[in-house]
Formats: sequence, structure tokens, C-alpha cells
Amino acid sequence: MKAPLPKPAVRSPLRLALGKAWFITKRRVEWRLPGRRYASARSTNSLAHLHAAHRTPLLRELKNVEMWLQHNKVASLCVAASCIDGLILRPGETFSFWRLVGKPSARRGFKVGMVLRNGTVQQGMGGGLCQMTNLIYWMALHTDLTITERWRHGFDVFPDSARTQPFASGATCSYNYIDLQITNTTPDDYQLRLWLDDTHLNGEWRSVTAPRFRFDIIERDHLIRPEWWGGYSRHNQLHRLRYDRASDELLVEEFLTENHAVMMYQPLLESPQ
Repeated sequence: MKAPLPKPAVRSPLRLALGKAWFITKRRVEWRLPGRRYASARSTNSLAHLHAAHRTPLLRELKNVEMWLQHNKVASLCVAASCIDGLILRPGETFSFWRLVGKPSARRGFKVGMVLRNGTVQQGMGGGLCQMTNLIYWMALHTDLTITERWRHGFDVFPDSARTQPFASGATCSYNYIDLQITNTTPDDYQLRLWLDDTHLNGEWRSVTAPRFRFDIIERDHLIRPEWWGGYSRHNQLHRLRYDRASDELLVEEFLTENHAVMMYQPLLESPQ
């Protein structure tokens, strides 16, 4: 039986501002400490072999979300993609989303978009960039790269409308302490390609060698339950099935992560009259 989730805490604006400043400073210090090599080299030439690819629509009709926020998100995604596309992740190096993208600001071309704070839709500079971290994380799960830092969404804000991936299979982000970091523990170079077309955000992980495995991401132990404080929570585990690409034989099932989120909508729908 999963432990009850605590009721979401309501913190004062001052405490939120001080806490954010502390964690931003802490992250900047961590980036300068020895012991971890961060990837920075880029190339406009794609590496030979595709290991994972994915695309997600740029615009969605979301309840109580004005479309101008999503159009602004697209502009911010373009800026972020220009900071990352072509990145070469060499053996032993780590990809850090925020170290590459930097602080979102209007001067750099970022715009105010939708952000989620304490389960509510608000506005913030660079809002919507988690669409990119979601995409990069999902693709990395289909490679031999190692996820070294990933933050799950603490709130389940929107119902599963046309969902094609398991619940909580993304990675949230907030400058700069809620980061996505991926380490190359293989002996081969990898490359991250990111671009936008008229309708989608597109991504690829490529490498110098052909992939040996195929991966499927599955959900286990999905649960929605009422909490003692009156709301609902949602839980699951994500597992990865690794197949030999030549024979399509299942080699192993790997535990990836366990997710817990407070639901911000009613999970039970009334029957039509």
C-alpha cells in the first residue's frame, strides 16, 4: 500500500522567492565544482545512426489556457532549440538542460508562457520549456544513455486527452535547479538534434554506432485514490523492456522510476443522463 500523499503546502511569496534564490545559487556553484564534465561541443552534421526520435505537437487546446501563451511557448522553444541542437555528448560527459539554455529572458528572445505552480496555471518567462525536457527525457529512455537527474511533475493538471505515453513519463524543469541531466556512460559519442516545424517539436538522439537494442516503456501498478485531505492522487511505476534488436528477444525488464502526483481535476466522470 502506497503511503498517503501530504496535502499540498501553501507557502508565502517571500519564502518561495528566498528558496528559489538559494537553490539557483546552489546550482550555479555545483556547475563550477570539479568532478563532472558537462557537454558543450556542437556539430551541424548529424551523426550516422538514429537511436531514438520523437515529436510532440506545438499547440494544444487546453482548458482555461489562452492560446497566446502557447504561441509564446513556441517562440521560447525556438530559442532553447538554438542553444542545444547538434550537441555532442561524448563518453563521460553530462548533458544539462539549463547549463546549455541559460536563464530565460526577454532580451534573449524568450517570451511569457504557461507555467504550473502548485498545480495552477500561471504565467512566467520562458513558460512551456518543459515540453522540450519531456521530449528529451522520453527519447533518452530509448537509448543506452543514463538519466542522472530528472524531476517528476508533482501535480497531474490535465486529463488524459489523446495521451499516447504512460502517465508521468516526462521531466519538468524550472531555471535552474529543476534540471534534466543525462550522462553518456557508453564508449560512443551521442548527438542531440532538436528543431521545430510548422506543427511539431522534433528531436533525435543519434550516435556513431548502430543501436543494438530496442526499448519499450511500460506502466506498472497504476493507481488513482482519494486522499485523507479530500483530494485525489495518482501513482505508477515506469519500467523499460530491453529487446535485442537483431532477434527481437526480450532481454530484461528494468525499473525506471516511481511517480506520485496530486490530481487537479476530478477523476470520476458523471454518467450521461
